[in-house]
Amino acid sequence: MAEVRANGVDIWYETVGNPADPALLLVMGLGAQLIDWPAGFVEQLAGRGFHVVLFDNRDAGLSSGFDEVGLPDVPAILSGDRSTVAYLLSDLAADAAGLLKELGIERAHVVGASMGGMVAQQLALDHPELVASLASIMSTTGARGVGRPTEAAAAVLIRPPAADRAEAVANAVAGARVVGSPGYPAPQAEVERRASAKYDRGYRPQGTLRQYAAIIASPDRTPGLREVTVPAVVIHGADDPLIPPDGGQATAAALPGAELLVIPGMGHDLPVQLWAQIVDAIVANARRA
Repeated sequence: MAEVRANGVDIWYETVGNPADPALLLVMGLGAQLIDWPAGFVEQLAGRGFHVVLFDNRDAGLSSGFDEVGLPDVPAILSGDRSTVAYLLSDLAADAAGLLKELGIERAHVVGASMGGMVAQQLALDHPELVASLASIMSTTGARGVGRPTEAAAAVLIRPPAADRAEAVANAVAGARVVGSPGYPAPQAEVERRASAKYDRGYRPQGTLRQYAAIIASPDRTPGLREVTVPAVVIHGADDPLIPPDGGQATAAALPGAELLVIPGMGHDLPVQLWAQIVDAIVANARRA
């Protein structure tokens, strides 16, 4: 793991695999860290011939934070007042672009999950020369009528920050029961292990709120996605309550020639039982490039 200065922020990143192989950039979601990519999943991608790069988005993990700008006023943003928005998804995409350039990577296959899918889409719009192929997982286009969470999932999203480590772990377990894959439930001990590791490495709920503000303040990407020319695959859980399947369907419909893979029993996570299927889809799409 190492750190670079890119686009005016410090970005922590890690690489897995042979640097001589084609680069594959993994972009994680809201409030997530690079360790949220399961190690076995990353190793499978590296084993299929990719030099995998994963990183902490700004305001998450060990990358630069923006606490000095304060908290966003979410109700005001939803009403059209964006004065408290610290940055947009385009800034997160510029961070990813800056990381690739600092690492000397001319083009990469880009894979994003949840908010990371939104950032990956934006990267393809703003920096098309850097993107060899695009995989958008459990994400959406930014169109207001699709990909809206269920009431129960929304409650998980807006839960108040935990007061301590024990509460953060308990919240993660409760959240996994709501948004996780009903067909492939994660063992509670594994959810607790991941949540503990995230808390110990960098618990930053204020940063998560600023990232959420970036999501809701950013424009609909649908018109731009219609101009994307690289091979694209959209992967979505049929039982995702946080970003329901219509978000993935809209993404695939907007991307010319995109493949759409909707997986029964999958919610808003990456179950170990589905890694091989998801990796196969990513690899097949990259080969189309």
